[in-house]
Amino acid sequence: MTMKEINIAKVLLKKRKEKGITQDELADFIGVTKASVSKWETGQSYPDVTFLPRLAAYFNISIDELMAYEPQMAKEEIRKLYRRLSADFAAKPFDTVMDDCRQVIHKYYSCFPLLLQMGMLMVNHAELQKDPQQSASLLEEAKVLFIRVRQESGDVSLTKQALFMEALCSLATNDPNAALELLDGTVAPALPPESILASAYQMTGRIDEAKSVLQVGIYQNIVVLFNFLPAYLGLCTDAPEKFEEVLRRALHMAEVFDLKRLHPGVLVGIYISAAQGYLMQGNHGKALDMLQQYTELVTGNIYPLSLHGDDFFDLLERWLDKLDLGTDLPRDEKTIRQSMANGIVCNPVFSVLSDEPRFRSITEKLQNNCQ
Repeated sequence: MTMKEINIAKVLLKKRKEKGITQDELADFIGVTKASVSKWETGQSYPDVTFLPRLAAYFNISIDELMAYEPQMAKEEIRKLYRRLSADFAAKPFDTVMDDCRQVIHKYYSCFPLLLQMGMLMVNHAELQKDPQQSASLLEEAKVLFIRVRQESGDVSLTKQALFMEALCSLATNDPNAALELLDGTVAPALPPESILASAYQMTGRIDEAKSVLQVGIYQNIVVLFNFLPAYLGLCTDAPEKFEEVLRRALHMAEVFDLKRLHPGVLVGIYISAAQGYLMQGNHGKALDMLQQYTELVTGNIYPLSLHGDDFFDLLERWLDKLDLGTDLPRDEKTIRQSMANGIVCNPVFSVLSDEPRFRSITEKLQNNCQ
């Protein structure tokens, strides 16, 4: 906490006037001169630390209230801050934005929801660091925040999220054993609360709430499914028939739930993983087909990207509003567009296609989409 964040002058003046006492009376009670109280109220000096408990007790407020220091941030404030910093990463020098992030972290080091989001902000923008060592260093910095949240927050939900993000950072920094240890190397049986909640709502006659809960469950599980499918598809490249079946089912599921409009972001992993798989199988034509579909999607009319429902998922609004970032995605649109392009243009796996006219057309279109 810096001195400029201590607003004791305004608080003292306000509280003294509310109490209807003079500077002399306050000075007598604390045991200082009237001149000292005057300097406190005008911000020329600050009370000695030994006087703070006495002042706080006199006005029946906490020391934090006396100094007008807020060690916590409200959910909406965190959301606005994240949104601003995410936009800054796309418009300002990386180091400048990181300095701002660190100042916020130091000021609110006991606000665990904020620390979790600041760590996620770092993870989501680590790729902006061109130097792999700097990127890894940033992930380690984020990991420290996740460890603090996990060990000290005492909030079950925050602890689970922090544990997952800590494991993700370990994996991203080439420490798979740490990730395995954190996640205990096993998959616990899924016990979805949505089904119980929906039944309880239904039994109490709250049918719309039961429908809403089940919609949220279906929606979340679709998103989770499309987090799993690209990785599984990549593991099936050595079995062409299995590979084709996984891809067929994934694309069919995407079509059934109209994911190109509902949540286009979850589809990009499928297209990239499919293109990489086809290259490993020596099928350049199908790899280019997948990259073409990817390009049409990410350069299409999908911006600004945000979380939303549709005609089928028509009861998601209240749930989406309660998310930590609301309907916002974790990165600014400019950063997202650049990341979409880099996923192909800067991916060494696709360098074998560099002489293909279709591939050159694809990369040109992706780069133009960033401008």
